[in-house]
Amino acid sequence: MSDLRKVHIEKIRTGIDGLDTVLGGGLPEYSFNIIAGAPGSGKTTLAHQIMFANATRERPALYFTVLGEPALKMMRYQQQFSFFDPDKLTDSIHFINLSQTVIDNDLDAVLASIMKEVEAINPGMVIVDSFRTVVRKTQGGPSAEMQLQEFTQKLALYLTGWQATTFLIGEYVEEEMRDNPVFTVADGLLWLSQNVVRNSIVRKLQIMKLRGQASVPGLHTFRITEAGLQVFPRTYGLTGRGPGKQSVKRLSIGNSELDAMLGGGIPEGDSVLIAGPSGTGKSVLASQFIAAGVSLGEPAVVAIFEERPHDFTGRAGNFGLDLAKPQKDGLLKVLYLRPLDLSVDETLQELLDAVKATKAKRVVVDSLAGFEMALAPAFREDFRESLYRMIGALTGVGVTVLSTVELPESFIDIRFSPHAISFLTDDIIRLRYVEIDGQLRKILVVVKMRGGNHSKDIREYTIEADGFKLGERLQEYYGLVIGVPKRHKSVILKEAGDSGGGP
Repeated sequence: MSDLRKVHIEKIRTGIDGLDTVLGGGLPEYSFNIIAGAPGSGKTTLAHQIMFANATRERPALYFTVLGEPALKMMRYQQQFSFFDPDKLTDSIHFINLSQTVIDNDLDAVLASIMKEVEAINPGMVIVDSFRTVVRKTQGGPSAEMQLQEFTQKLALYLTGWQATTFLIGEYVEEEMRDNPVFTVADGLLWLSQNVVRNSIVRKLQIMKLRGQASVPGLHTFRITEAGLQVFPRTYGLTGRGPGKQSVKRLSIGNSELDAMLGGGIPEGDSVLIAGPSGTGKSVLASQFIAAGVSLGEPAVVAIFEERPHDFTGRAGNFGLDLAKPQKDGLLKVLYLRPLDLSVDETLQELLDAVKATKAKRVVVDSLAGFEMALAPAFREDFRESLYRMIGALTGVGVTVLSTVELPESFIDIRFSPHAISFLTDDIIRLRYVEIDGQLRKILVVVKMRGGNHSKDIREYTIEADGFKLGERLQEYYGLVIGVPKRHKSVILKEAGDSGGGP
């Protein structure tokens, strides 16, 4: 029997934030890949970024241009990105124009030209841009498909034999994947797209095919910035992390009486939802939760969508909470996430980066309604799923997440979230208004705690100069949770008896 020992395939790093995670660690060395997508989707920038990250004097890169933009024009734009290294153009990266060869000759001559340059330079990476132009050379004849398949197979075998990692760049539509022989020969297929949704543009990347290793399935958001492409994996970089050790620690919410109602505080690693209408003190309670942590030296991150960082810090200061000093000391990071075309993946990546940088154990998202409005319209459709992934990713690494959500006041029922997301949270604290004796007053109830028992009391509270203050249990009333309380009949009769009145 022949020796079937497992062959180890090295992976090359792409140099693109997040892409190696999506690829399962990087691209297989010596693989034959296609980068496909519509015009303007970022194909050339992606190829250049990978090339500059890997090209060396010992293993240079060959970049063939075919009837596309000239190399000089291409470099003029690509040098605007920070990954562009002009020093590599002298001995590590070589541009070859095949335009005239493609115009004047058949595919055999094109292949011969490529082989000649490869033998002369011995590259570690070969890129053909645009390969689609070469494909058009075969269109129209009865044997066009066979010619293309033969050419592609010869090119793949030849370059693999030279131990070169290859990228063919082309403008394709998804319908072509079914019968185009190029996609059959390829080891990897990276598909880039951009969609306009109302006034926002959302860019997506999908690994349609990757031989020999598991990639992260699905569509992954990416952006093109001054640094080049940045990919935001749907796994948020948490692939391969096992479940953390179950913590029994409880965190103070910043109010000792409310901690008691919560059974001793919030279990570490829980997701907490504070729900209530505008003005009920959700942000005050969130600020107290953060202040309680940083006062003990616990790092924290706050993501805000509806006010600027200095407003957030100043408002907390009005209640005697100093959140400015922890920011200067590096204990607290306040993220202002307001742009109207965010993706959940980008938002969470910023959160995770901040959590990693500060080693935060507490995260506040204030508020979920503002978060939703900051998202591009395409992501609002999947808001519940996005929240599920976001909260799961954070709590999965032991972070305690406190989110606020604004609810429209209702006097007929008690709602926990306008998005039916209460199943995402371990603990729910409900705030609301009630009318008592001609006054609009505030009440609080702990609705849910997965980590143990909690108080069932309905307590009145006030927001004073030094923050959140819990009052007594409202035992004389019923109907509090629907906002229209009534006194118990026994209380009315007792008051009548005490005053000497009668029926």
